[in-house]
Amino acid sequence: MRNQRIFSVEFKRQLVEEWLSGDSSAAQVCRRHAIGKGLLYHWKEQYARGKFNNEPTEEAALKDRIEKLERLVGKLTLENEFLKKGLQNSLSQSEKNGKLSSNGGGSSAASGKDANS
Repeated sequence: MRNQRIFSVEFKRQLVEEWLSGDSSAAQVCRRHAIGKGLLYHWKEQYARGKFNNEPTEEAALKDRIEKLERLVGKLTLENEFLKKGLQNSLSQSEKNGKLSSNGGGSSAASGKDANS
């Protein structure tokens, strides 16, 4: 089994910058440093997001913000659905137990029915 190598942030940044400068192709950089092409592309994504002590590109910064906002929307949607179901269950339990019926006829506001019908 091969030991996992650990690369410094500076090393990663140097390789990505070498590739992006056009001096070497991705394949050449990978062969020279005995790394996988997928790893180099992963580092390029991290580099674009500013993870290597560099300024993130505007596009990557916007992508990060969009991803965070999408996660937040998803979380809030789930919470909202959970609360709606809880409220519906609570109301249906109250109706079953007769707690909403005051004066024996049921509350028209709670049941959603007109008092005249």
